[in-house]
Amino acid sequence: MKIGIDLDGVVFDSEKEFRVYSELYDMIDLKQNSKKDNRELKFQKRFNWTEEQIQGFLKKYHKQVIVESNYMPGVKRVLKLLKNDGHKLILITARGGLNKDMIKVTEERLKHEGMNIFDKYYWATENKDEVCVKENIDIMIDDSYDKCESIAKSKIKTIYLKDAPSYDLEENDYIKVLYNWGEIYRYIKELEK
Repeated sequence: MKIGIDLDGVVFDSEKEFRVYSELYDMIDLKQNSKKDNRELKFQKRFNWTEEQIQGFLKKYHKQVIVESNYMPGVKRVLKLLKNDGHKLILITARGGLNKDMIKVTEERLKHEGMNIFDKYYWATENKDEVCVKENIDIMIDDSYDKCESIAKSKIKTIYLKDAPSYDLEENDYIKVLYNWGEIYRYIKELEK
């Protein structure tokens, strides 16, 4: 199978890091409490910040979050198992869209940690559904409610990895809600039968 894999919130626990730093930035740096909706994945939508405040947050914390974020529990082992099982792993991420330098930082980190195991890389990708169709992806793994919904409309099986406060998504033939990489591996093995 061809498996599309998002990076932030799927391979790296960066979404939780962004949540921590955005809370601190809002309360300490901005000295306000401007949270709008905690279920929003992107901090830009979670807080009522001006464009200048968003840019200030990115300038101060973006690289730090990218460098500090841990791997999601079990992801290294499961990705290697999937690779050994003969699956094609294709990274499809928006990372690099806000700051192109983060692509090189991430590539070096993956290589250094023995995780440069992807067959293809799509960086700075906002329209993941288009890439999934183009690459003939069998399953896409993402943590974005909107992205999963959009990809599923293209009749591509999608795993919504839900690991933080977020909107609920109703399962159907193309959307499966899972909570960890062990569940993801089990689901993929069941699909192979």
